[in-house]
Amino acid sequence: MNMKASTVNKNKQSLIPKRAVALLVVLILLLGVCILASLLFGSRAISWADIMNGLFHSEVDTHEANVVRQRVVRTIFAIMCGGALGVSGALMQSVTRNPIADPSILGVNTGASFFVVCGIAFLHISSASQYIWLAIVGAMLTAVFVYTVGSMGSGGATPLKLVLAGAATSAILSSLVSAIMIPRTNVMDEFRFWQVGSVGSGTWDSILIFLPFLLAGLLIALMTAPALNAMLLGDEVATSLGVRIGLIRLFAAFGGVLLCGAATALAGPIGFVGLLATHVIRLMIGPDMRLMIPMSALTGAIILTFSDVCGRLLGSPGELEVGVVTAFIGAPILIFITMKAKVREI
Repeated sequence: MNMKASTVNKNKQSLIPKRAVALLVVLILLLGVCILASLLFGSRAISWADIMNGLFHSEVDTHEANVVRQRVVRTIFAIMCGGALGVSGALMQSVTRNPIADPSILGVNTGASFFVVCGIAFLHISSASQYIWLAIVGAMLTAVFVYTVGSMGSGGATPLKLVLAGAATSAILSSLVSAIMIPRTNVMDEFRFWQVGSVGSGTWDSILIFLPFLLAGLLIALMTAPALNAMLLGDEVATSLGVRIGLIRLFAAFGGVLLCGAATALAGPIGFVGLLATHVIRLMIGPDMRLMIPMSALTGAIILTFSDVCGRLLGSPGELEVGVVTAFIGAPILIFITMKAKVREI
């Protein structure tokens, strides 16, 4: 009996890595398809020859080859932003034990937006390197405020209280953003395109600015993953295993806000990517953060790149901003998740 039980346990344990490897292969293939679609589709038709010229023949200076080069930058930027938002969602859900936690739902995106519009209006900033620091500070202060408000009263920071605190904070900050913008037409013109959320404004400079923040956030996420797994067993069990719960929560939350703030500063407030990516991965392979972090990064990149392609096709001959597409896809899914899970804790 013991030999049979151990054999069954070994078989069960072996299914997880195999499933994770299979999922990883599928995600890489899907990301490859999305990259190809991002290069091919848009307001202008592009052929295979144009793609080859744009990628491998720098001496070719046709309009189509230049379009391909612009789409390469846009695609890389979308992958980086999507990966950052996916990992940010995974960290926020783990830290708050809230299955519907997401930078947009908890008001973090709106906090970043508020600080950016204040910088444009009062400090006259206009560069991505200035946006990014203001957005990160705004995202961090908003995250602390929402968690503090959601922790008040009996029961502590429950999922429902965090969502309500985030929604109320977003409403207040959105009103303040409008109050600052409306009397200042120059601020409104500069801010309105950023506010929708788009990856079309990505450049090599913005990619280079974003890269250190992305790498730092991913490093923090991977370093805290084992401790976050222990915390899923409960605070008492995690403490008995030597996990410093307060420090890990603070560190992981900092990583999530860093990723979200940097992506929001450069691409605008894009919602629901972290929520969708994390839920898909949790359904597929479970809550192991060591697997969820890289898988959520890939899934977030797929979602944002695919949404960008859809926005270009649906808005042709112009384009529909990616923030609109992700909201259109994510809002119904959020309603379904809330009804299905009844806002249970992780």
